[in-house]
Amino acid sequence: MKELETYILFPSHTDGLALEKILKSNNIEYTIVPTPRTLSKCCGISLKINPEDKDIVENLLLNNPSIDYEGIYTLKKKKNSLFNF
Repeated sequence: MKELETYILFPSHTDGLALEKILKSNNIEYTIVPTPRTLSKCCGISLKINPEDKDIVENLLLNNPSIDYEGIYTLKKKKNSLFNF
């Protein structure tokens, strides 16, 4: 099975931090990361979550309509090697 990474993109830092607070209170693991360039050319933060938590996070966002987000995207994890043969 391929390893996947799921990112949530936001129009502003404020929205990302608002969701961070909700994820923390619901004991959902996340990491604040720079937005991957493959998803957006603009600078900004994203939240990276476990792909298994995507449905739960989508429901949390539906129940908190004041949090704006640009989308939830799942990408194949890149190798961390300098030499990809």
